[in-house]
Amino acid sequence: MSDEVIGLFPTPLLRAPGVLPPALVNALVDHFSTRALERNNSSDALSHTRMLQPADSPLLVQAASLVTPKITDFGRLLFGETLGWAIKEMWVNVLDTGGRQAMHNHANSFASGVVYLTKTDDSARTVFMKSPGGHDFALKNDHAGVATGPYNAEKWVSPSPEPGDLILFPSYLMHAVPPNAGGRRITLAFNAIPTRLESWGYTLSFNA
Repeated sequence: MSDEVIGLFPTPLLRAPGVLPPALVNALVDHFSTRALERNNSSDALSHTRMLQPADSPLLVQAASLVTPKITDFGRLLFGETLGWAIKEMWVNVLDTGGRQAMHNHANSFASGVVYLTKTDDSARTVFMKSPGGHDFALKNDHAGVATGPYNAEKWVSPSPEPGDLILFPSYLMHAVPPNAGGRRITLAFNAIPTRLESWGYTLSFNA
């Protein structure tokens, strides 16, 4: 019998290509790119719209209707059953040349996602990181001869997306966008919550 390596308690991340059709992607860019007026605290070349609800725009209603089934599938991985899900908030990010997004996660939600609305330069692909202050060894083995793999890596760079592509991840997962060496990068981000969670006799209900 050969040795077996088992990956314990993996973190899911869902990639779904072409979730939004080109016509809707273009309409979202046209409508919201000029409404991203709130400057980011970490970068002058990054701005956001205000927090929006799907009901705030027919375009967001369309986007939410296409994204929500994917959230339901992803939620089955997180919680082990098919639950109802609601999008709490949506917002559009406009990242110009030289802009970046600092490392962060999303509070008060369970699943978060990004839909890419424009081409993304390789320099500005979304990066996911291990949470600081985890349960790793205090001493590191870090030099030119180290082979990086899923059990010792500290970050993962997502593949190059196309407009309309979606990624979903647990809201606690730390992520960032490195400095953008390419052209304008526009994304639609959102947070989602399940309608309820049950645990051995008690139920938590959530309203978006």
